[in-house]
Amino acid sequence: MSGTFTPALAARVTSFTYHGASGPALAGVNVSVAPGSLTAVLGGSGSGKSTLGRLLAGWLRPGSGGAMDGFLELAGTRLEFRGAPEDPRIDPAGWCRQVGFVPQDAAASLSTVRATVAEELAFGLENLGTGRPKMQEAVRRVASLTGLGNLLDRDPARLSGGELRRLAIGCAVITSPPVLVLDEPFASLDTDGAGALTVLLRNLVAGGTAVVVLSQAVHALLSDADRWILLHDGASVMAGTPAQLATTPDLAAAGVVVARNERDGLPPDQAARARPRGGGTAPSGVPALELRDVSFAYERPKDRKRLGRSALRTPGPSVLNGVSLSVHPGEIVAVIGPNGAGKSTLLRHLNGLQQPLAGSVRVSGQDIAGLLPGRVAADVGLLFQEPRDQLFERTAEREVGFGLAGGPAATASVGRALAAVGLAEVAQKHPAELPASQQRLLALATVLARQPRVMALDEPTVALDRHSLAMLDATVRHAAEEGAAVVLVTHDLAYARSLAHRLVRLDAGRLRDV
Repeated sequence: MSGTFTPALAARVTSFTYHGASGPALAGVNVSVAPGSLTAVLGGSGSGKSTLGRLLAGWLRPGSGGAMDGFLELAGTRLEFRGAPEDPRIDPAGWCRQVGFVPQDAAASLSTVRATVAEELAFGLENLGTGRPKMQEAVRRVASLTGLGNLLDRDPARLSGGELRRLAIGCAVITSPPVLVLDEPFASLDTDGAGALTVLLRNLVAGGTAVVVLSQAVHALLSDADRWILLHDGASVMAGTPAQLATTPDLAAAGVVVARNERDGLPPDQAARARPRGGGTAPSGVPALELRDVSFAYERPKDRKRLGRSALRTPGPSVLNGVSLSVHPGEIVAVIGPNGAGKSTLLRHLNGLQQPLAGSVRVSGQDIAGLLPGRVAADVGLLFQEPRDQLFERTAEREVGFGLAGGPAATASVGRALAAVGLAEVAQKHPAELPASQQRLLALATVLARQPRVMALDEPTVALDRHSLAMLDATVRHAAEEGAAVVLVTHDLAYARSLAHRLVRLDAGRLRDV
């Protein structure tokens, strides 16, 4: 890339402070990206990556979102900000036509008013007045590039987390914006999805698109980036080429996941940690959790044009087909499989949030059929794939203590759970104020505080930086050593191999040992 260029997008953030915050979220950050370039903004939890991404994408606007000192420049037009009432105002519609954006919570970028994947992909083109033949061709093309070709008639609400992220990326690129900003785009993607995304982004860069990827991990694609920018505590620590920064200890110190050991799954300095005890012996006694020939299919409506909205619903394609699994106290089992295989659906059966059409789920030998999920939750703690789906209290401390009996014992349990996940110092903060990784750890603390017999964890490593991964690893191992049975769903195969006694794969509705 030439040393001088007209940037497609640039920013100098001398400071940016959210309204009501005691200090700046960003300070001393400079970004300048050329057409046809790939820039990686790296950093750990709370480093300011998401704030920077939203500023670049026009989702977080100086003035309405907070006070900014600096400038934003897009397509040759520079807007200067001084945190004053007379500062310019960003036109969000015009900005978004130039900058495609996928936030860390990918579902937040979807319209939620379209009934199918195809309609969601077409939504942006409809707003631009694109003709139907050209729109249909673009939908087919982008669906193929993002691995959504077989899902065009699917309701977006029925997609898995990884499929939702593919859809959000497809919606961002279908209008061919000159700049694309992606926040943790590889989160929740299976191997095929990550490979397809890598090819897609490389082709976009080759075609002249300026791509900015915000990430807490150095994925293979980012090793080929033109420039890395490292953020820590809201400040730019260093910037340069991957060759210049790849070996610096500042990456690991900032919480960036630099390298993974394929066999052990953890960064090299953590890979020597022993696998959980008990993995080499045959379990005995009553399983803490047992699934017996469980089958399940989501319901689908009959022809509503003919029968109306009150029509009876009939089962759709099978998601789980005769699934059997036993997990004993102290055992860690990892469930792997492609996006959309039904892994999250499987976990929701463990505490009764979903009921099998056939077969049974047993906890410590008791069939949970007919029991209220609230009753089962005392024995089976579930960490949702999206933690914000289970966080609703005013403080982290109240969140962890919700539902406990109260008194000294409950207070002590809350304190232990927060300390176990490293959140004791943010006990009085509102959960919405926490970065994504701390929200995930807080949701985990709500599970730990109840000391359940079974822990069911859905994609627990998503959004976690190097430090948070170490915290998660220690917490899960300790729970198993204390006798909890752990079932975790993950696409991080290396991590699963480092932690689990057993790996099982769910695919085409069936479960098999790996």
